[in-house]
Amino acid sequence: MFYGANRPDAKVSQGLLDQFWLWSMQGGLKNVYDSIKAFSETDFQEDLKKFDVPTLVMHGEDDQIVPINISGKRSAKLIKGAKEIFYPGLPQWPHRHEYRSSQRRSVEFLQSVQQARKAAA
Repeated sequence: MFYGANRPDAKVSQGLLDQFWLWSMQGGLKNVYDSIKAFSETDFQEDLKKFDVPTLVMHGEDDQIVPINISGKRSAKLIKGAKEIFYPGLPQWPHRHEYRSSQRRSVEFLQSVQQARKAAA
């Protein structure tokens, strides 16, 4: 589900799935349980309202693990001035050509922040 491999016509490489399995097997059971418990039960909304740095929120719209409406979209609204990029039909983690697109868009965001700081100086 993390990569959307359970969706019809999904094109997720076996290598990517094997890598995810390897990472999953390297985490201790208690550590993994505690981290999922913490991030699923902790309300970060007040923290997000305090962000005072340029923030880019990127999120797949078909995230089956952390649905976009309760995470990405809500976060983007709570963070003052956040730039949001939502990927239609994509899962939590981009893969294939979407990964390159997210890298490019991240660099573009960082460049825009640098240009704004130079202009303000």
